[in-house]
Amino acid sequence: MSEQEFGSTPPTPEASTEPAWGATQPPYTPPPAYGAPPPPAAAPGLSESAASALAYVTFIPALIFLLVAPYNQSAKIRFHSIQMLGLSVVGFVVMVVVSFLVFIPILGFLIYLATGISLLVIWIMCIFKASQGGAFKLPILGDFASKQSGYVV
Repeated sequence: MSEQEFGSTPPTPEASTEPAWGATQPPYTPPPAYGAPPPPAAAPGLSESAASALAYVTFIPALIFLLVAPYNQSAKIRFHSIQMLGLSVVGFVVMVVVSFLVFIPILGFLIYLATGISLLVIWIMCIFKASQGGAFKLPILGDFASKQSGYVV
């Protein structure tokens, strides 16, 4: 066999950019920082818009938001909570009164159905506007809630 195959000296690499084994390395320099700094940590709890939208889920979160300290200090959350409590009471009373009309054969059922759908649409509109940070002010209930909470719509 020839010396080329088992060569006693390895072939020399062409111009290598890596330092040789055992050579001292240059000091580490961290990469430059790019972009904006990270956002500050979020405050604990819900945002105003999330709490306002959650106040419309049932009357229970509305009551909780009126009683718990960080939420009852916000006029916007108080407005939505008070408006939801009023909407719950008015909706209950209206549906009880309209339920007596069901005994009228077709017209009573249509009135009951239209009242239920209109209350559902009003409720969804309130949730939607509250989740966007705004407010859907109901004609009489909204004025009352605005006075009680101090939130100007």
